[in-house]
Amino acid sequence: MSISDLYDSGFRKRNEDHFAAMVRIAMSDTIITEDEKKFLDRTARNLDISEEDYKAILKDYKTHKINPPITYESRLERLFDLGRMVYADHELGDKQTIMLERLAVGLGFTVNNVKYVVDKALSLVSEGVDLDTFKEEIKLMNR
Repeated sequence: MSISDLYDSGFRKRNEDHFAAMVRIAMSDTIITEDEKKFLDRTARNLDISEEDYKAILKDYKTHKINPPITYESRLERLFDLGRMVYADHELGDKQTIMLERLAVGLGFTVNNVKYVVDKALSLVSEGVDLDTFKEEIKLMNR
């Protein structure tokens, strides 16, 4: 096995785990709505998740780990994606918020300020900000 094969499989695994985290949020209310399904479909394409892997992840999304990104920038990008998943069906449920808080801790955000970070993230996502604005605003609140 070459080094590029190892890198590719590690990268693919992180994408699958990230996708599984989004499925976990979508399933927090036990149903995937049509809007959530569209978001998951689009995200699966962007993350290069095959149809076979997509189905396998839907079936056993709880077995995937949260692989926290190394960089703060990457954590913010993941939080942005997860926040968008929460709002994919245009409804914010308590279970989805709690799930997002747990996933945010898993991404490396501290327990002490995770509620504040998640509230800010969800507020920004509901306003429809783009990724760059999202990252700037979250960084500003942590200074």
